[in-house]
Amino acid sequence: MRKCHRCFISIFLLASLAACGAVDDPSLFPEYREPAQLAEVELPQTQQNLDRNLYFGDLHIHTGLSTDAYVMGVRSRPDDAYRFAKGHTLQHAAGYPIQIARPLDFAAVTDHSEYLGQAMAERVDMPTSRKSLRQILLDGNPLSITWAWLKTTLTIRSNGFGAGMDQLNVATNRSAWQETIDAAERHYQPQRFTTFVGYEWSASVGDIATHIHRNVIYRGSDVSDLPFSSIDSSRPEDLWEFLKKEEAKGNVAIAIPHNANVSRGNMYPTQDSNGNKLNKNYADLRTHFEPVSEILQIKGASETHPLLSPLDEFAEYGVAQMQPGEKTSLQTVTGSYLRDALRKGLVFSRQEGFNPYRIGVIGASDSHNASSPADENDYTGKLPMMDGSAGLRTGKALLLPDGVNPVTSWSSGGLAGVWALENTREALFDALRRRETYATSGPRIKLRMFGGWHFKRSLLDDPSWVTSAYEMGVPMGSLLPPHTGPTSPTFVVAALKDELGANLDRIQIVKGWVDENGSSHEKIFDIAAASRKADTGSIGKLPPIGSTVDLASASYKNTIGASSLTGFWRDPEFDPTQNAFYYARVLEIPTPRWSTYDAVRLGIPPMQPAVIQERAISSSIWYSPTN
Repeated sequence: MRKCHRCFISIFLLASLAACGAVDDPSLFPEYREPAQLAEVELPQTQQNLDRNLYFGDLHIHTGLSTDAYVMGVRSRPDDAYRFAKGHTLQHAAGYPIQIARPLDFAAVTDHSEYLGQAMAERVDMPTSRKSLRQILLDGNPLSITWAWLKTTLTIRSNGFGAGMDQLNVATNRSAWQETIDAAERHYQPQRFTTFVGYEWSASVGDIATHIHRNVIYRGSDVSDLPFSSIDSSRPEDLWEFLKKEEAKGNVAIAIPHNANVSRGNMYPTQDSNGNKLNKNYADLRTHFEPVSEILQIKGASETHPLLSPLDEFAEYGVAQMQPGEKTSLQTVTGSYLRDALRKGLVFSRQEGFNPYRIGVIGASDSHNASSPADENDYTGKLPMMDGSAGLRTGKALLLPDGVNPVTSWSSGGLAGVWALENTREALFDALRRRETYATSGPRIKLRMFGGWHFKRSLLDDPSWVTSAYEMGVPMGSLLPPHTGPTSPTFVVAALKDELGANLDRIQIVKGWVDENGSSHEKIFDIAAASRKADTGSIGKLPPIGSTVDLASASYKNTIGASSLTGFWRDPEFDPTQNAFYYARVLEIPTPRWSTYDAVRLGIPPMQPAVIQERAISSSIWYSPTN
C-alpha cells in the first residue's frame, strides 16, 4: 500500500512539471530582523489566592533539539521557546517574525527524548540543512518544494527519530538535557512566569504515526539524570515504573498523554501492553502518574468522535486525518478519545472495583517551532516544512493529491487552564495532580465548575460564591463526597469570554453513566445559552446561535452571543446506584478557522471547514455509589 502510494506521488509529480513557477506567499513577509538587544519582558506579578487563580499555559513545546523539528527546518532552542512564551518576538523556521498576542503564565519545553539533540549536533543531511527553509520556499517552485517535503516527511516516517543516525550519542543527549534544564531554571520567575523541566517520551505502536506519546513534567528542579525514551522501552507501564523509582529519589513527575486521536485505540486500552486485562496495580499507577490528558491541540481534538457520539451535534470539531487512504472506523477510534475512556473507566469501576481512567484534561500546542500558535488569526503551523507558511498549509505551494498532507485537517494549538493557589511550579503541578484543570482550543475562556449535594440556584448571585462552592462542594477534577438520601447532585458552572475573543454561545454538561447491565451511556444537557432558553432535559433541542462570519474578509462580529454565562443544574435522571461522571463544555459563537484567514491572504477559496466553534472543556466530577 505504501509503495503504491509513493509511486502515485512520483507519477503525479512528473505529470506536474509545467507547474514550476515561484509561489507568491505573503505569509512569509516581513523577514525577521534580529533585534540589537533583547530587553527582559516585565510580566505582572500575581498573589496567592485561597480561592485559586486561573493560569494559562502550554506544556507541550518542541525546539530544534527534537529530531523531527530539526529536519523540518527548526533551529530554535529552549531559551527561544521561553522568550516567546513571555512575549518576545521569535524567528519562525521559515524566517519571518512571530509573537504571541499575550504572554503565557507557564510553559514547558518537551523535546522528544529519543536522540535528544543529536540531529542538530550532527547536522543530519536533509533539504533543510542544505538550504534554510526560507530559501527553499522563496527560491523554489511547487515541484522543488514538494520534493523537499517528500524527502523530509518520508525520512521521519521511515527512520523515526533516528532520521538515519547510526546510534545514540549519550554525551550529546546529556548535553541537550542539561540545556533544557538550564533554560527552565533561567526563565523561572515565581509568581510571574513558571517553567517546568520536561521531555516527551515518544513511543508508538506498529508504526511511528500511531502515537502513545507522553509529556513528562517535573514538579521542581530535582530531575532524572537522563530522560526515559522509547528506546529504553515502548511500554507505558515501564515509563510509570521509571517515574516511580525517580519519585522515590525525590524526582517527582507526572506523564501527560499526548492528544490521543491518532493512537488507533492504544491510548486508552482495555488490556495492558502484554495483552492482559487491566488490574488494580495498572489503574493505581496510571492514575497516580497520569492525572490529566491532552484533548485539544494542533493535531485536532480527542474529546470525542462522531462515530463514538453520534447524538453529539458538536462532535465533528477537530476531527483530524488518519493515514493517507486509511478509512476511519469505530475500531480505529475506540480507545482514542477521552469521553470513551471516561465511560470505559466507569465500566471498570462497576465491574472490577477500580477506575484506570479517572482523567482530567488540558489543551496544548505540540508546536515544533518553539512557539505556542493558539490563535486562529495568527496560526503559524506545527512542523515548518509541512505547514510553516500559508502556501504549505493550504497546499498552494505543493503538488500533492488531496489527503496526502495531513495538516489541512489540523487545528490551531490549544491551551491548558489551571486553577492554582499561585503561579509557582509546586502550586501548578499540584493543581494538575488534583485535576483542577480544563482544556481550551486556544481562546482564553474562563471556566469554573463545582459539584455538590446542596447547591441552590441563588448561589451564583453571591459575589463570594466561589468560596461557598469550595466549602459546600468540590471543583472540576474531583470525586463527589459520599451522600445518603433522595437528593440528586447539583452543579454550578460559570464561563467568561476571552477578553480578546468571541462571545459565548452556550454551556453544556456532558454526563456519562453505567446502567445495571454494565453498559455505559452518555447524554448532553444545555444548561445555559445566549439569547435563547436552554432545554435542560435533552440533547439537540437548542437552536443554533447563528453566525456573523464573513468568509471574504475572514472576520466576525460580537453582535450575537454573550460575554458571560452561568448555569445551575440538578441531574434530573440521577440514580444513586450508578457510577457517573459530569463535565462542562463551553462553546463560542462561530468564528473563522485558521485556513480561512490563510485563504484571504492568498486570494483563494477557503477550505472546509471554513468556520468553527471554539471551546473550553472541563475536567470531570465523578460520582461513585461506593465512595
